[in-house]
Amino acid sequence: MPDMMELSLRISLSLLILLGIGWGVLRFAWGPMRRGRIIALLGRQQLTRGSAVALVRVADRALVLGVTDHQVTLLTETDLGTVADASEMAKRPAAPAGSALSPATWRQALNVLRDRTVRRS
Repeated sequence: MPDMMELSLRISLSLLILLGIGWGVLRFAWGPMRRGRIIALLGRQQLTRGSAVALVRVADRALVLGVTDHQVTLLTETDLGTVADASEMAKRPAAPAGSALSPATWRQALNVLRDRTVRRS
């Protein structure tokens, strides 16, 4: 019986040591990424039920991504300064409500997005 107790203590101690090492490795590996947040979602605009445009910060770049149920496509890439300028402009008072609510304005914006996302041979 004493041999069985000694064996279970050794196994338990070995398991605790391995779990401690694993915890330390994970903390060391994921710590900088968690603190710095290398990738961050800055904004997302739903276009249809299955598609959206997302603005993502990766390090010091801003990526505009087209997101559907089946794929993610890079639409454009810019620096964060441009995005910061755009967010400052968005905080300014909006244009008169008549132009933003006009169906013609939205059709024109949709056509511009279609032109930018169509693949040409």
